[in-house]
Amino acid sequence: MYVPAHFAGDEQAVQDLLTKHGAADLVTMTADGLMATMLPFVHDRERNVLLGHLARNNEQWQRPVIGDALVIMRGPDAYVSPTWYPSKQEHGRVVPTWNYITAHVHGTMTVYDDPDWVEGVVRRLSELHEAGRPEPWSVDDAPVKYVSGQLRAVVGIEIAIKRIEAKFKLSQNRPEADIDGVIDGLHHDNQDPLAEAVARYRP
Repeated sequence: MYVPAHFAGDEQAVQDLLTKHGAADLVTMTADGLMATMLPFVHDRERNVLLGHLARNNEQWQRPVIGDALVIMRGPDAYVSPTWYPSKQEHGRVVPTWNYITAHVHGTMTVYDDPDWVEGVVRRLSELHEAGRPEPWSVDDAPVKYVSGQLRAVVGIEIAIKRIEAKFKLSQNRPEADIDGVIDGLHHDNQDPLAEAVARYRP
């Protein structure tokens, strides 16, 4: 990924994205070409791995991976209008762009066809995404027999992380007044998470 120095995220920012991302794209190269699936992951920071699961009927886990797997994670993103820049009125030398947060995570993929292993991942994913809800759902809320059947319908995957390329493109290359304009414009467009990120990572 092309990452100019002013768009590079620091280690804490990258860790935050790994922990708080939405669904990501798992991309693998196989003898039959590229395969991709969108799915959520949980980041095990201690072991430096991503954990998830695929439907048993999904052929991606059955096809040997050539080289490393790639997981594309995203934070908030949105269109940035040049009308938000005060510099448009000064000289007009502005164009539209797109602000976004993303990370390309490269690593070795291992498949676990083991219901007990997968249950551990499902519990961690559920706890991660149910946290903070008034009445968080738990795996234990569902009948044991039902859960067992669901676990047999998926297989687990683990991505042992080798390297991460992260890009936080948040108007850091614009003048102060333009950054203020971007923050206001994003709030006006109901893009509050991205507006907050632009404010957080401004130079």
